[in-house]
This record gives sequence, structure tokens and C-alpha cells, in this order.
Amino acid sequence: MKKNKRKNIGEQLSSILSEIENALWDNEYNNPTEKPNFTENGFRASIKIFMSALMDKMWEKQKRDKMSFKDREKQAEYFGKEIKELVVLATGIDTYKLCKKGKENYANK
Repeated sequence: MKKNKRKNIGEQLSSILSEIENALWDNEYNNPTEKPNFTENGFRASIKIFMSALMDKMWEKQKRDKMSFKDREKQAEYFGKEIKELVVLATGIDTYKLCKKGKENYANK
């Protein structure tokens, strides 16, 4: 008897993420002059989702490019710093501090 292969986390969450995306598109279409008013937790969650999705696709490219693990780490750190600087510039929010707080909240569950 064959065991069913368990979906990985990206496959499990993709349909939920697509529903969220559609809700955001609907909101932008129906309320083009209103901001969505994300809470701090909502903003942190969106940053975590973006970082995880980016890392997933970056990992695929690095593998295709046959990049060494050490170079993968360097590239991930570089892009992480660049994204942090962009978010700070655009919002004044330090994603490192914000995500650290999220990690701590998760660890204390």
C-alpha cells in the first residue's frame, strides 16, 4: 500500500494565501482611496510570508545556479539587509525588531 505524500508547508498555505490575495485585490478595487489598516501583527505576518516566499524562490534559483551553501548564505544575508533598509525607508519600521518580537511571541506559546 502506497502512503500519501504529505504536502509541504508552501503547498498547504498556497490556497489560503491566494484567498488573502483576492481579498486584497477586491479591497483595492472597491475602496481605492482607503488604506487597509493592518495591525502590527498583520504587518509582521505579511513580512514573514513575503520573506518565506522569497527564500523559497531564491533557494530554487540558487540550486539551479549550483551556488555553494556558503554563497547562498551570503546572498540571503545581503538581500535580507536590503529589504530591511527598504522597509525602514518606506515605513520607519525595523523589520528585524518587528520579526524578533514575533519569534519571541511564538516561542512563548
